Amino acid sequence: MSRWAVILAGGAGSRFWPLSTPARPKQLLPLVTDRPLLRDSFDRLTPIVDPKNILILTSAGLERALADLLPELPSDNFVVEPRPAGTAAALAWAALEIARRAGEDATMISIHADWSIGDEEKFRATLIRAERVAVETETLVTVGVVPTRPDPGFGYIQPVPGQPGAPASVKRFVEKPDRAAAAQMADAGYLWNSGIFVWRVSDFLAEARTHAKELAGALGGDAGGGAASFFGSVRTPASVDVAVLERSARVTVLPGEFGWDDVGTWSALSRVRPQDDAGNVTSGDVYVRGGGDNVVHSEAGTVVMYGVNNLVVVARDGLTLVTTTEKAADLKSLLESLPQSLRSPS
Repeated sequence: MSRWAVILAGGAGSRFWPLSTPARPKQLLPLVTDRPLLRDSFDRLTPIVDPKNILILTSAGLERALADLLPELPSDNFVVEPRPAGTAAALAWAALEIARRAGEDATMISIHADWSIGDEEKFRATLIRAERVAVETETLVTVGVVPTRPDPGFGYIQPVPGQPGAPASVKRFVEKPDRAAAAQMADAGYLWNSGIFVWRVSDFLAEARTHAKELAGALGGDAGGGAASFFGSVRTPASVDVAVLERSARVTVLPGEFGWDDVGTWSALSRVRPQDDAGNVTSGDVYVRGGGDNVVHSEAGTVVMYGVNNLVVVARDGLTLVTTTEKAADLKSLLESLPQSLRSPS
């Protein structure tokens, strides 16, 4: 059995504007450590997956930047989506590519490039356990993170009741709830839908062909036509959760606890980066006096803050963003109102 991994590294990460832009998206930024998120994600996998068995799925125009970041990765392991078509299409194409190279008995681990992981050893151990469950049960395994707070920013998974910590069938998936519902779900044993998947290629392709009507044209055709032909045949962009997992009866959820966070907004850095005594998280040449619970990131110049709380300040050459930690989650709305020259600063 051959073990493969897929890292999803597309998208612009607009909620990390003005640092994140289409030319330099979130996964290329050093937001959690002093290294880019993708570099951390790649190195997190290499103790259990041979680098030549790691595929990077990304958007058109990012290949050169990713190749510079991961020079040890073979060039044909960068898989470029000709157009955005959702994670269902991206993972189906990756599965076909793995099958072509290693056969359908290969296992496939899927993660995203923009996560923070607190305990990397436990993370890898959970992936290996999930692989074992996937092979033994012939199911699609998703790792559900045990909630540490009632977070309305995540989807949730309800497992069928069973032994705590053990793999379980999935009763239902829940889209992002409001805060009250999230608290009830966390108390009731629901798990965060992390987007960590492990399965045999054959099992995933079988379920995708059965349930993902959005991919019927792509999966029903000749994969030898290449990525352009495959993605061009996708009827409707869809997430793998919606197109496959929510429709399949062959899904297992495995609880995981390893300090996972998807680092979705600037304010999320307060959970994954060191804080000072007042709860401030800073990067770059920053001085905060008489204020607390601020997130400050400076790539250019010096930022001085005095007597203010709960702010996000991001400074790059020629542009500074100031907002509240609450409003930092809604930068997409801000960007839509700005001129193009500000949305994508050089």
